[in-house]
Parts: sequence; C-alpha cells; structure tokens
Amino acid sequence: MIVSGLEDRQIKYLSDTHEGKKHDKKVCDEAKIVVPRGSDLDQDTGFQGYQVPEVNIHQPKKQPRGGELTKVDKIKNRLISQVRVVVEHIIAGVKRCRSVKDVFRNTQDDYDDQVMELACGLHNFRSDYRLLCY
Repeated sequence: MIVSGLEDRQIKYLSDTHEGKKHDKKVCDEAKIVVPRGSDLDQDTGFQGYQVPEVNIHQPKKQPRGGELTKVDKIKNRLISQVRVVVEHIIAGVKRCRSVKDVFRNTQDDYDDQVMELACGLHNFRSDYRLLCY
C-alpha cells in the first residue's frame, strides 16, 4: 500500500509488500496508519468500510441497481476520479522499474520489500528532479 501527496507527487508511506490474494482493506487495517486530524483521505472502492476517525474520507459513489446517480453525485465522482488519475500516475512511476511489476522470483527474506523501497525512492528522486528542471 502506498500513501502519496497530491501536490508534490511524492510517496509518503509504503507498507510491507503482501501477496496479491490479500485484500487491500485488510492490508490497510493491519498497517494501522496514523493520519493527521482534518486530513482528506481519497480512497478507492477497494477500501469500502475503512474508517479513520476525524478524517474527511472521499470515495466514489456507486450507481444504484436499476437507478441513476444524482447530478451532485456525478460531479463528486468526477472530482474524485481526477485525483485518482494523479495517484495512478504515481503508481505507474513506481512501476517503471520492471522488477516491481513483473513476477518476483527471488526468495531471500525481505528482498521484495527492499526492491519496492528502491523503486519508490527512484520515483521520488525523479519527481524532485522534474521540479528542479522546470
């Protein structure tokens, strides 16, 4: 699980790696992340039911079965998806290192975590370098 900042596009927190079968919400519950009070938390539908006290949670609303979303709900979903695009670009920046997205065959202890940390560090370095160049 990755927690990132929207303005600087930096990775702020990285949990330990988990097998693909493990559900995102369960990983998040086990990580016990502390979020500052009054923060905005944009979460994916994979985290349905995940609650953090005193934090503003933004999650897209699903269309009711056989119904239609209201105009307000559609506008909110559009705003949430615009934020989600930035997060997906951050994830894609990490996955530029192929060892992160391909099947990892090394069986040494915690080696997969180290590779993920390096990929996130390289992403943060690239995003810092972009800010310096422009």
